[in-house]
Amino acid sequence: MSRPSESRPGESGPAEPRPSQSRLSALRFRATTAVQRHVANPLLRRLPLQTVLETTGRVSGLPRRTPVGGRRVGDSFWLVSEFGERSQYVRNIQADARVRVRIRGRWHEGTASLLPDDDPVVRLRSLPRLNSTAVRALGMQLLTVRVDLAD
Repeated sequence: MSRPSESRPGESGPAEPRPSQSRLSALRFRATTAVQRHVANPLLRRLPLQTVLETTGRVSGLPRRTPVGGRRVGDSFWLVSEFGERSQYVRNIQADARVRVRIRGRWHEGTASLLPDDDPVVRLRSLPRLNSTAVRALGMQLLTVRVDLAD
């Protein structure tokens, strides 16, 4: 008899996701990003005190503004991307790390760094609670981002 942690020949092991889980993850990603892109982000970007991350579009070269939740700590701004390297702003950072962050209505220039070795769940505990709750609830493949502010 096999132990519970072992898989039998012909069975998938515990590390392989079931096809229905993959479809649900893909559906959740598409639904969440569609709502963010077409409803939430256009509204939140306009709020004067909403924190906004501005990257440079990797294809267009145009400024791309994304409302984010995070916190300034000294000369750094910390946030957690809910979809990791699948997030468009993370892909833009990979192409060009120079960014701007609007914090409390004031723009700051900086250089973004992706921190895959940082524990994003622990990091979320130090960030604003409402946003952190949403990131934990909706997010997959969390990724910590630090912006070193120049001013």
